[in-house]
Amino acid sequence: MDPLPASVLPPGIRARILPGINGLDIHVLEAGHETPGRPAVLLLHGFPELAYSWRKVMPALAAAGYHAIAPDQRGYGRTTGWDADYDGDLAGFRFMNLLRDAIGVLFACGHRTAEAVVGHDFGASVAAYAALVRPDIFKRMVLMSAPFSGPPSVPFGPPAARGTDIHAALAALARPRKHYQWYYSTRPANENMWHARQGVHDFLRAYYHHKSADWKANKPFELAGWTADELAKMPTYYIMDLADGMAETVAKEMPSAAEIAANTWLPDSELAVYSDEYGRNGFQGGLNWYRVRTEGRANGELEVFTGRTVDVPSTFISGRSDWGIYQTPGAIERMRKVACTNMKEIHLIEGAGHWVQQERPAEVNRLLVQFLKTS
Repeated sequence: MDPLPASVLPPGIRARILPGINGLDIHVLEAGHETPGRPAVLLLHGFPELAYSWRKVMPALAAAGYHAIAPDQRGYGRTTGWDADYDGDLAGFRFMNLLRDAIGVLFACGHRTAEAVVGHDFGASVAAYAALVRPDIFKRMVLMSAPFSGPPSVPFGPPAARGTDIHAALAALARPRKHYQWYYSTRPANENMWHARQGVHDFLRAYYHHKSADWKANKPFELAGWTADELAKMPTYYIMDLADGMAETVAKEMPSAAEIAANTWLPDSELAVYSDEYGRNGFQGGLNWYRVRTEGRANGELEVFTGRTVDVPSTFISGRSDWGIYQTPGAIERMRKVACTNMKEIHLIEGAGHWVQQERPAEVNRLLVQFLKTS
């Protein structure tokens, strides 16, 4: 697999393949690589994203004196060596193995430490465990759009009484619903999105639009609890109509031709980078991350860290129009008060939804560089 061509990358960013890292050949983007000895910042993307999602952040980090490194994570883009079969082995997608991938990338780029690990969306989970488990390597942590409420707890005492089946409760609502993460864990999910009736490009256009500040109905608020009635207050990209796949869900919110033409943060030429990559690979690699979480496959090894906190200097950046910060009720407060003992600030940026580093890069870059220089 060849790296992304320079023609689709901003000036100063290079693409290359790092071979033989934890069973993968990992595709990375770099900026600030021309000057040896610079401190590293490792950038970890989420779903359905790519290393390319950091294209507006990396030049600013390079200008501030850092070596910015962004991999296509396991299951994504031009990184190869992972299994795209739904019936394949999910062990490689466990969070500790994803962290091993990240450390391998950092070391292959010539660093033994990083000034910060930065994670967006599902990448925030890997970033959080990086800071939790290896604070000697990752000196700071920046999470975007997905709060970290700490590792799972070892259950003490006798088993708790079985709680409400949230999936049955969602399905029993007057408007029957389902949770997107469990939908993403089903066999049909990849086929639904990869071979969407509208095509991959228009599927991604609607998906990005629906979760951005451009979709004016994104006015998130804290939910009272993990109940069907409360969860159903979220948009359908999180709590889906029971009969719909994600392709049908976002098709209902497809932006108009005029809205697409007016989009400056993700013009069609840039969206085409995503649609080309997902059109080739499908979505199963990224969906496997959800399966590890929903099936509890990572809990055993993560419970080893029960009670442990993230103690390195940390900050959180999200869009004010991002429902991601509230999709797990109470998570942002647990992050602030319990999981992270050195959380400097929580920033909610006006005019941004879930794709904060793409929608409002100038503000993200200002906050990021300020944090790196002062914490």
